[in-house]
Amino acid sequence: MGTATLTVRQTGAALADAAGDESLMLRIRSGETATLAELFERHNRQVYGFFYRMTGSREMSEDLVQEVFLRILRYRETYQPKTSFSAWMYGIARNALIDMMRKRRPEATFDDSGPEIPAREPSVDDRLRSQQEVKMVRRALASLPADKREVLILARYQDLKYDEIGRILGCEANAVKQRVFRAVKALGERFAEMSGRAS
Repeated sequence: MGTATLTVRQTGAALADAAGDESLMLRIRSGETATLAELFERHNRQVYGFFYRMTGSREMSEDLVQEVFLRILRYRETYQPKTSFSAWMYGIARNALIDMMRKRRPEATFDDSGPEIPAREPSVDDRLRSQQEVKMVRRALASLPADKREVLILARYQDLKYDEIGRILGCEANAVKQRVFRAVKALGERFAEMSGRAS
């Protein structure tokens, strides 16, 4: 099976998922609020991942996931058909995070003891080195200013398109592209400093 075939299938699956999200959201808007459970099943892991990468706190991330889906229910009338559900949902997630950080700013800390990324049976040395690098990337990401961390997580970890991120952040796709580039550069510099590879 060629790369082009895979890409077409992946694109088709992504479009079907997006259409499914819109359909579910429209049912919620029309009063079928029990449908929220299906949206939750489809998206809670990605939303949790966004919050965990932003805050480093499991407990806070879990609380925020619940808050997002409550807000989806509360603000269901604001969802516009034919627009990206993901962009709308992450806009809600971003606002929930901002609200919580305002309330809890002094106690927010970064916990880097999360599960490691599984690897294919490497040697013990390779495994230790890989674990150390994963932790260092997490610390480097956590040390970035919130605006750089946010755009990087949305683009690289949540797989949102630049125009979707632009809708969330209120700017053009080209501006998002520049922000992502600067954030990746800053992350690389922080990682190099932490690993002692800075020139």
